[in-house]
Amino acid sequence: MPNKHKVRRQKGFTLIETMIAMAIMAFGILSMVGLYTQGLRSSYTNQIQFIAQQKAQEAMETIFTARDTHMLSWAQINNVSQGGVFLDGPQPLLAPGPDGLVGTADDDAANPNAIVIAPGPDQILGTSDDVTINLNPWMTRTIAITPVNGTPNLNQVTVTISYLYEGQTGQFQLVCYISNYA
Repeated sequence: MPNKHKVRRQKGFTLIETMIAMAIMAFGILSMVGLYTQGLRSSYTNQIQFIAQQKAQEAMETIFTARDTHMLSWAQINNVSQGGVFLDGPQPLLAPGPDGLVGTADDDAANPNAIVIAPGPDQILGTSDDVTINLNPWMTRTIAITPVNGTPNLNQVTVTISYLYEGQTGQFQLVCYISNYA
């Protein structure tokens, strides 16, 4: 009697199929890492842009407060080159001086602007041991005040915050109009 062998097909994955599956998974994982890295970079950029926006808003509020409280005359709400009190060109971010206005000649050079990024070892935010970042070496503020042609008693105020931080450059610009009338 002839020997009858049943041919059994083995079921399972071959080495080639396993390698192809691993390559597809590796490609997918590396793509996700790229997306994660891009997300972190975007988050970082948004954080720096937010700080710049807040510093521009701070300068704008200073100008409007000076007008509304009559701390400055209309002629003084201008750049130094036009007979006003606000410094021309890019200026370091410093604490306001005795006049309480940012961007003027009496700003406190001994007290550069800084932001608190985390509580210190005591884990209480707002104490002297908080972790801060000095904005002065990498951010500048330019306040440009120009009259609006054909409209007396109306000036355009442009506050530009420029930054260079960890190799990343950028700027935020805030444009507003201010009139002589509070």
